[in-house]
Amino acid sequence: MLETRPRGRGGAERKARQGDGAGAGPRWAGFRASGGRRCLSPPDLQLSRRGSGGGTSMERLWGLLHRTQRLSPRPSQTIYKRVEGTQQWRLEEEEEDGEEGAEPPIHFCPMELRGPDLGSRAGKQNLGLWAATARRAAPYLVLTTLLIFTGAFLLGYVAFRGSCQACGDDVLVVSEDINYEPGPDSHQGTLYWSDLQAMFLRFLGEGHLEDTIRQTSLRKRVAGSAGMAALAQDIRVALLGQKLDHVWMDTHYVGLQFPDPAHPNTLHWVEAAGKLGEPLQLEDHDVYCPYSATGNATGELVYAHYGRPEDLQDLRARGVEPAGRLLLVRLGEISFAQKVASAQDFGARGVLIYPDSADFSQDPHKLGLSSHRAVYGHVHLGTGDPYTPGFPSFNQTQFPPVQSSGLPNIPAQPISADIASLLLRKLQGPVAPQEWQGHLPVSPYRLGPGPGLHLGVNNHRVSTPISNIFGCIEGRSEPDHYVVIGAQRDAWGPGAAKSAVGTAILLELVRTFSSMVSNGFRPRRSLLFISWDGGDFGSVGSTEWLEGYLSVLHLKAVVYVSLDNAVLGDDKFQAKTSPLLISLIENILKQVDSPNHSGQTLYEQVMFNNHSWDAEVIQPLPMDSSAYSFTAFAGVPAVEFSFMEDGQAYPFLHTKDDTYENLHRVLRGRLPAVAQAVAQLAGQLLIRLSHDHLLPLDFGRYGDVVLKHIGSLNEFSGDLKARGLTLQWVYSARGDYIRAAEKLRKEIYSSEESDERLMRMYNVRIMRVEFYFLSQYVSPADSPFRHIFLGHGDHTLDALLDHVRLLRSHGSGDPRAASSGVAPGLGFQESRFRRQLALLTWTLQGAANALSGDVWNIDNNF
Repeated sequence: MLETRPRGRGGAERKARQGDGAGAGPRWAGFRASGGRRCLSPPDLQLSRRGSGGGTSMERLWGLLHRTQRLSPRPSQTIYKRVEGTQQWRLEEEEEDGEEGAEPPIHFCPMELRGPDLGSRAGKQNLGLWAATARRAAPYLVLTTLLIFTGAFLLGYVAFRGSCQACGDDVLVVSEDINYEPGPDSHQGTLYWSDLQAMFLRFLGEGHLEDTIRQTSLRKRVAGSAGMAALAQDIRVALLGQKLDHVWMDTHYVGLQFPDPAHPNTLHWVEAAGKLGEPLQLEDHDVYCPYSATGNATGELVYAHYGRPEDLQDLRARGVEPAGRLLLVRLGEISFAQKVASAQDFGARGVLIYPDSADFSQDPHKLGLSSHRAVYGHVHLGTGDPYTPGFPSFNQTQFPPVQSSGLPNIPAQPISADIASLLLRKLQGPVAPQEWQGHLPVSPYRLGPGPGLHLGVNNHRVSTPISNIFGCIEGRSEPDHYVVIGAQRDAWGPGAAKSAVGTAILLELVRTFSSMVSNGFRPRRSLLFISWDGGDFGSVGSTEWLEGYLSVLHLKAVVYVSLDNAVLGDDKFQAKTSPLLISLIENILKQVDSPNHSGQTLYEQVMFNNHSWDAEVIQPLPMDSSAYSFTAFAGVPAVEFSFMEDGQAYPFLHTKDDTYENLHRVLRGRLPAVAQAVAQLAGQLLIRLSHDHLLPLDFGRYGDVVLKHIGSLNEFSGDLKARGLTLQWVYSARGDYIRAAEKLRKEIYSSEESDERLMRMYNVRIMRVEFYFLSQYVSPADSPFRHIFLGHGDHTLDALLDHVRLLRSHGSGDPRAASSGVAPGLGFQESRFRRQLALLTWTLQGAANALSGDVWNIDNNF
């Protein structure tokens, strides 16, 4: 049998053993081991002492092993020695150094066999046994190797799929395993999306949203007022108390219009002789239309429904001419500014705007606006300071005196439902269409004309300082890319729904993300929190900031999220958004709990209350949205979402009744829950946009937008062909954009997410898609809203469509043409069509080329 002796024998004993071995016949020395370890031979290896002689192949093997032995260190030596009187061999260990009695653990070690001739029959027999053993072990070795390889492959595959943000056909699918590695100063381990989501919800739940809404709505905060200055300082102090990297303010000096207390606006009847008659008492002289033309307007009164271009065209078709008259129009459908602009385009002399209860609620038991309340609203067809269009108002003395083309030339004034009832009773002429009838105590509504009216507007312009407040959490990997979230701070009245809710949610999100940073979170991209001033005058604060930093922001701003008008009810949900954000919004809604229905997600509530996702939930950004300038002017994708009541609009917006108590009653006590849901939605949007390696923006969506517009243009392809004109250029440009988007999608899908340089390159291309749709062929000063889908002017797709419609109007004009800059009454003009088509096509083609990446990657034959 094989025996082992204890380690640590002295040199004399070693020599004696070696001598014994030498005199006992053939001697084996083998199994060289590493220093100090006891080694065992493979159990199947049995050596016979019988036989001598040589085998040529075996001699070569022993020679090779012997040379290997000489090249290796010799801290210890193990030998086989024959045991007298037996046919077995015992394993002896010889060491040069060691301690007596040490018993180390057993190891299998690299071995070397040295011996004499193995040419004998017994040697060959034992060698055959060794080979047979190796053959039996081979399948198990192969199987083990395959199992290890398969396991490693599956582990690598799972890890890759878990990190891929562009799996499948949708680049917006993001795994739960996307991780975040905190900075070196962090004590937190790796954070995953589920960890971040849980952390965010935990800290968000610690806030006091309802108290902040109540306290903010109680403060007077008209832009430029002392109350607003005090609130601004309070918010700045609150931001400084959080764990933000930067907090600062900027101030703009803007031209705002206010009523003149010494000369209030007036409305009089006009007698037959043309003299001013009895005045109609305006209940609240504080209610006015900022940026209305000042002066007097006299004319007969005409009822014009909502004052849309199609309403005025319908009015004219019924034999009632709007030109030279004062128009009485209802609140709703379009903004105050659009109503006044349409009236001006049709030759009206002035506009009176009133709230009709038919537009707020069909249920008489629901809370409604008092009949003596008028509604506030500015009438600048644009955003920002209208006296420095296209330029920032840091110091307006640096710029020549100029006015925005969106300022109206006719006066406008809000009136109450009570005064509107008096006016409607005086109207003569045809009965208004059934869909034009309202709920005022007048039956039926007539179109007019009625008796003459005299409107006097005496508003005055004041140079006013306004301040925006900023707080920033710097990103760790892409700090020069900003995810921006903002809320209007000012309000003409109490402004509970208008701005108090948004301000409270903004402050709560600042506090929540600050707590997350303290607990190890650091976003990849920077988070920028902004409290805007001057919002009630047409997003003045935000637009002036965009104008001041336009050359930087279109390269650095990723997305803008607006919190204005976020809670106007709790039944329905609406997102006014860029197409790039639609898929992300849908995904986040599926992860937020419904504030109304336990066990349901917000997405399930939305789909239950809204029959069509595209028609009812997703809307384009309107000009009166605070997010509009970001997209239409700066080319930054933006979203503004709102919860609303089913079947009615929030009746108190822009009135002195927009109080915390009324908002609380409209929501039937669910204001805290709905505000919390909005905060969850906005916060998770911020996490995804600032945290994901690949920006979750669906750049392929714009291909569908173009297709929708082209479908409308196709109706007129025969009319154009008859004139020798074609839309083929637009079709080709759209095809190039679709191909570029699909090519980029495939590149992203096949790329490694761990490649930071590659991810940043893709993100830069994705985040600039919106900017690509700003027409480069019109001046920002002359046409600030250059976006071909959302903008205003001759360069837009809507303007082209409205112009093409004139092919079938037989020279009578199209009611929608006025809103696109076409004067009513003008017919189709071929030269203008060719210019519009060229501007539009090359903007779309430029977007396709930019999405393709480098110039050598552009593959089109345009």
